[in-house]
Amino acid sequence: MTRAKLFASLCGLVFLVNLARVVFAPLLDVFIGEFGIGEATAGLVVTLGWVGSAAPRLPTGWILTKVPRHLVVLVSGLVLAVASSIAATATTVEHLMAGAFLMGIASGIYFVSANPLLSELYPDRIGRIIGIHGAASQVAAVIAAPFVALTVLVDWRLSLWAIAVGAAAITVATWIAARTAELPTAGEADRDFVAGALSEWKLIVTALAIVGAASFVWQGLFNFYELYMQSKGLSDWAAGMMLTIIFAAGVPAFYFGGDLADRFPHVPYLLGIVGAFAASLFALTRAEGLLALVVLSAIVGFVIHTLFPAIDTFLLDTLPDSTRGSAYAVFSSTWMLMQALGSSALGSLVEQGFAYDAVFASGAAALAAIALVLVVLERAGRLPE
Repeated sequence: MTRAKLFASLCGLVFLVNLARVVFAPLLDVFIGEFGIGEATAGLVVTLGWVGSAAPRLPTGWILTKVPRHLVVLVSGLVLAVASSIAATATTVEHLMAGAFLMGIASGIYFVSANPLLSELYPDRIGRIIGIHGAASQVAAVIAAPFVALTVLVDWRLSLWAIAVGAAAITVATWIAARTAELPTAGEADRDFVAGALSEWKLIVTALAIVGAASFVWQGLFNFYELYMQSKGLSDWAAGMMLTIIFAAGVPAFYFGGDLADRFPHVPYLLGIVGAFAASLFALTRAEGLLALVVLSAIVGFVIHTLFPAIDTFLLDTLPDSTRGSAYAVFSSTWMLMQALGSSALGSLVEQGFAYDAVFASGAAALAAIALVLVVLERAGRLPE
């Protein structure tokens, strides 16, 4: 029961951590008007949040070889509370960028420490636990757009203040739960960060090859999804609804995707997800009309969100106790940096005059080609399981 209380508090904290990462997407229009910036600069604000999420993951991995995982999780909550307060007081775009970067740092610290902790709390149900935890995170993404829409009626800063206050409260709750929980000792075997990461380099490279490009494309897609839908002729309200749909589809995707990750061979399952994402994204670029866009938004959202519990389950289930925290930190930091560039890359292409449909169709074709190459390698036995 004590572990269940800790797990529940972690689900609450991950809700706020992810809200901090996705809250900027529905605020892009506000930032463009508030600070007088273009799409590329607005995309850079989002990118800095995700670069911030990548930045602390390597040093956090090293810290995890010295400090218990639950203490690092608590630090992430404190950082989030302070960082959100900084962003909420922004008067210039540079100030806002600094706040977004620090909010990203909080999420990076959290995920590198919390995911290995979860896999060690429930070693026999890694996929299912990661899936439930991810579903809690995804609820934040679902409510982000309507949450921002409500707070903007008063002041867009209210959304960031709410994250700051919530982070402080749930961090205290997590600290109380951790004090009474029976914590796992598996992480005590992981005491050499460099050696642990180097020993698992083949597994890390394989994981990055499978999910790196897909997450890069997804970053650009969801952060500009409202503007993309508007380019297809939808109203501001309808475009916001589409963003909500694509995130809402992620809630069952995390839940069921994590469970399926426990049941299917890891690498074929992951490659199937990437291929399905490429196909559904290409279909989205050809879609016209409200009904078609609703259906395809739901499909794209469901497919891509099954990728995240699947890749975490693959690594956390495969890595031994002696390298789990170190190797996962290296993978996580590299992966996050790769996908963080997606928003600014898309913003730059759109500002140069490229149409959203053309950019995303090209991305889908590239993903399909990558998936095909990896399928051939997997069938030839060249990829680690």
